[in-house]
Amino acid sequence: MRISRFFLAIAASLLMLQACAPSMEEKAAQAINEVMAEFQNVGIAAVAVKDGKIIYNGSFGYKNYETKAPLQDDDVMRIASISKSFTATSLLQLVDKGIISLDDDVSDLIGFKIRNPHHPDIPITLKMVLSHTASIKDKEDYFTLDHLNPAVYGDCIESYYEYKPGEGYNYSNMGLNLAGTILEKVSGVRFDDYVRENVIWKLGLYGGHNIDSLDASKFALIYNKENGEYVASEGAYRSRAAEMQGYVMGYSAPLFSPTGGVKISALDLAKYMMMHMNYGEYNGVRIISEESSKLMQTPVRVTGDPAAAEYALCLTEFKDYIEDEKYNVPGNYLIGHTGGAYGLNSIMIWSPADNWGIVAMTNGFTSVKDKSFLKSITRAVYNSCIKE
Repeated sequence: MRISRFFLAIAASLLMLQACAPSMEEKAAQAINEVMAEFQNVGIAAVAVKDGKIIYNGSFGYKNYETKAPLQDDDVMRIASISKSFTATSLLQLVDKGIISLDDDVSDLIGFKIRNPHHPDIPITLKMVLSHTASIKDKEDYFTLDHLNPAVYGDCIESYYEYKPGEGYNYSNMGLNLAGTILEKVSGVRFDDYVRENVIWKLGLYGGHNIDSLDASKFALIYNKENGEYVASEGAYRSRAAEMQGYVMGYSAPLFSPTGGVKISALDLAKYMMMHMNYGEYNGVRIISEESSKLMQTPVRVTGDPAAAEYALCLTEFKDYIEDEKYNVPGNYLIGHTGGAYGLNSIMIWSPADNWGIVAMTNGFTSVKDKSFLKSITRAVYNSCIKE
């Protein structure tokens, strides 16, 4: 009898300890609030995914710093360069249909000659453009293709690096705006409409490139820090309605920023990420073939540098983002993309090996010396929600 009472007492104590232990939601909130305190964020939205399910979704801080309106789970932000993967995904739909090939000369796809004048006999392919190996330079104004058009700028020599196309790597926003224009030219559907109808809506998500097609009340304003104060970035949600008056199909798509213009909530971005985690399918809806999805995640630029993150097709490997050494060895790297513009910072990152993923974004933060906000928020969510 005494022994039974003894074990019952132990069991009761264990139950009390479990009841007192913080839940995953509590641990995540504490970890994210610590990041907010350090980086003085305006707002943070974060989502964690594991084994095909959303296991955490939280929003902190403000969508409007002036009015102190709280950030809600369905509020949208401009996600910047993560948008590139939406452009690549859309193009790979056309590849799956046999309409185009990644090895096609972009000159044939866009309708005017695109050549690096340093190497005029080497075709620039769509795969090179999507992997940033096309030798195309970013110009200050990459919201027009004029800088690549010989009819406007002659040989366009200032728009290219000297290395051969396919043999070097330089990140190019101009290149992805070209890719988005090719999508429009080949499909015959305006760029923003194509991505919205064939990727975003097909997945049952809310968002898009075109400001004027979205509910402005859902926008989380984006802030830059200027002279110690947060100032709203007017360009983050700028309407292109006036410029649309002279829109030329198959040429003006950069107005929608195929390189960085998607506006979407963290929760819906996580669902989009889950489609890529599941190699092209989400919730029974296939967006691209398994082959194309795996191709998007396979590095094209292979430097051989153990410290370098290798770039695939609008997705990239991540090294040293998670402190767990398991994810910092060849064959087990994380993959995804980051974004940064107008004061916004965003990340979409997942483990193909262990089937977990994280989406996080902020609409304003203060830089901290020798620290990365994106690494800090990724580690906070991983340690509180994913790590066993």
